[in-house]
Amino acid sequence: MPTASAQIRASLDHPLIDGDSHIIEYTPVLMDYIKQSGGGDAVTDFRSNMRGGRTGPGWYQMNWEERRDSRSIRAPWWALPTKNTLDRCTAMLPKLYHERMDDFGLDYAVLYPTVGLGFHSIPDQEYRQLACHAYNEYAAAAYDEYGDRMTVAAVIPMHTPQEGIAELEHAHSLGLKVAMIPSFIKRPVPRVAREYPELSNEVFWLDNFCIDSEHDYDPFWAKCVELGFPVAAHSGGMGFHDRSSISNYMHNHMGHFAAAGEVLAKGMLMGGVTYRFPDLRVALLEGGAINGARLYTDIVGRWQKRNRLGLENLNPANIDMATAKELFENYGDKATLAKLEQLSMTLGVGGHDIPVDVRDDFKAMGIAKAEDIRDRFIPNFYFGCESDDPLAFTAFNRKANPFGEQVRAIMSFDLGHWDVLDMGHAAAEAYEQLEHDLITEEDFRNFAFSFSVQLYAGSNSKFFDGTRVEAEARAELAAR
Repeated sequence: MPTASAQIRASLDHPLIDGDSHIIEYTPVLMDYIKQSGGGDAVTDFRSNMRGGRTGPGWYQMNWEERRDSRSIRAPWWALPTKNTLDRCTAMLPKLYHERMDDFGLDYAVLYPTVGLGFHSIPDQEYRQLACHAYNEYAAAAYDEYGDRMTVAAVIPMHTPQEGIAELEHAHSLGLKVAMIPSFIKRPVPRVAREYPELSNEVFWLDNFCIDSEHDYDPFWAKCVELGFPVAAHSGGMGFHDRSSISNYMHNHMGHFAAAGEVLAKGMLMGGVTYRFPDLRVALLEGGAINGARLYTDIVGRWQKRNRLGLENLNPANIDMATAKELFENYGDKATLAKLEQLSMTLGVGGHDIPVDVRDDFKAMGIAKAEDIRDRFIPNFYFGCESDDPLAFTAFNRKANPFGEQVRAIMSFDLGHWDVLDMGHAAAEAYEQLEHDLITEEDFRNFAFSFSVQLYAGSNSKFFDGTRVEAEARAELAAR
């Protein structure tokens, strides 16, 4: 009997695209590629490099006194489903995954790593580049045969634009066509690293590749556009100050992908990347529709109040001191009148001025009117949204979103990970928002198909060539 998801797909007149699910790497084979890239020592060193250079016991080897002393955060545990053996093995076996796609109600899926999620953020430069190179070789070889219905994202390191470009070109030569980058790079604070080198891994700042970055990443963005690579960020924010519990994994997990994705999205938007590269398409995966809607609304609202001209409403130099003094004299109480000589200083008049050249926080975005923000944000950013996210409908609320827009939320099943207990039910779960009248049929079509086409084929019109959805994707691009 067809699954609920297969039945839903049969009732639709458009394909279903999963914009973000996961493979579970078969590590014995992956290690063969690590060995080919770096020799036997690379396999031996794998575990220590995946710990990010950290030494000493991990959370599960510590006692509570040690955890409190080091503030070691509770890391993920039991992160993969096990009760459904068929689903567990499906995520590891490309042939089985491909064979079961119809059961999932899916026409096409873009797949992301599990073990390889952190390869691009390994601190050691040589091992980071080796691991990303090997992973992409592994992914291309394992999944190439099934390209009519799935593709695996390439893992791209970004500590420098040069290493990013080098691996992007390597991935392109392998036939891979999605670039998974980190949302940020943790860099040591220079003064701390210089004066207290033992703390260089503990005191850091987040380089978002744009605002205040250590490098000019424009050559990398340009290469993405040139090669037709959509960019996807799938980084975690566990360990951020508000997500650093030493005892509770769920406390650390909630919203952490969204928090990490926002680091990149805000940096790229306010750093003018989408202004300089309007054809660039960027996915913030597992970020959630509500985070995308909030970020879009926030930036519009702030620009309207604090744009270059609007700041004059806040300039202390505009205060009429004669009027202010008169008001205070007429309405101030005894204690206030006794200190009236400090009025000018308290109102900020004649105090420290802000130089004109650093007043405009939105300058890099090239905005002349609020609608320009829409044009820098809506076509460029796509927010991965799991099928069971009850707030996905917020992205499609034209009444609430500025300029009657829909934030580009893409249906993302997260197959293979702990939040999907039944792969055959994910599409049915996504469809519930339509059944509950939270979205319209057009909204669901955008969520489940159109926005993924715009993301993945927006800078590469041939992305879906040779796939099961080629004709529908071409028609969608032509209609847009």
